[in-house]
Amino acid sequence: MSLDDKVTPLRPRRPCPECGKASVREHYPFCSARCKDLDLNRWLKGAYVIPGRNAEEEGEGPEQSPAPEDKP
Repeated sequence: MSLDDKVTPLRPRRPCPECGKASVREHYPFCSARCKDLDLNRWLKGAYVIPGRNAEEEGEGPEQSPAPEDKP
């Protein structure tokens, strides 16, 4: 029995979201720096998008006050 068998992990072991291999502690939840960098690259390119609420659909757009008139 090794020391790792006696320690309860803080996080469950999960497969790498990129390639499916077992994840490692240094790059969790990924298996390697390569898979971690691939995922970061997708975020930076905009391939992953978190949808936001459309202000026009909700009718709660920013209220615009009329521009002040210049009086001489």
